[in-house]
Amino acid sequence: MPKPSGTRERIIKAASKLFYAEGIGRVSVDAVAEAAGVTKRTLYYHFESKDQLVAAYLDARDQPNLKQMADWFAAAEGGPGEKVAAVFAALGRSARHPKWKGCGFLRTTAELAAMPGHPAVKIGARHKSAFADWLAGELAQAGFEAPQALTRHILLLLDGAFSASLLHRDASWFDAAGDAARALVAAHPRARRAAGAG
Repeated sequence: MPKPSGTRERIIKAASKLFYAEGIGRVSVDAVAEAAGVTKRTLYYHFESKDQLVAAYLDARDQPNLKQMADWFAAAEGGPGEKVAAVFAALGRSARHPKWKGCGFLRTTAELAAMPGHPAVKIGARHKSAFADWLAGELAQAGFEAPQALTRHILLLLDGAFSASLLHRDASWFDAAGDAARALVAAHPRARRAAGAG
């Protein structure tokens, strides 16, 4: 995969800051070009449309966000329930930062709710599916039965915490959701060979 040019990367970084802080609808292409220090013509040389730029914004967040959550999971002590809860706790800490504005994937998808075929919506769905696949793999490795079903329940709690904490401006929703996720993991059946593990 070719490395993005410095100019393209600068445009994506500028767009990411503005789109995350203000939402995609409120940010014009002119504002992104100005923040990136390029002309509008240069921006359109790298991105044919604002839609492409919005998709690139989410695409740039995809792997770093997945890696961050996997790192939080791996670094946490204890069994799978504690590791899952640690992801919620780390997100709760992030949500206490004054510049935190929720999940960029969920917010962007909400703005594009009337455009299900938009490339950014597809990237958002891909991101959530990738997280679910990764977590299901971790839970399967730990010996849980039906790890995909358990993962769906956890992801519902996670996205619910993103929404509630943003709506109420209260990061403690992540703490409550993390407690619920830990309880779900503890109650979920495990294969006999793994019954005594973790």
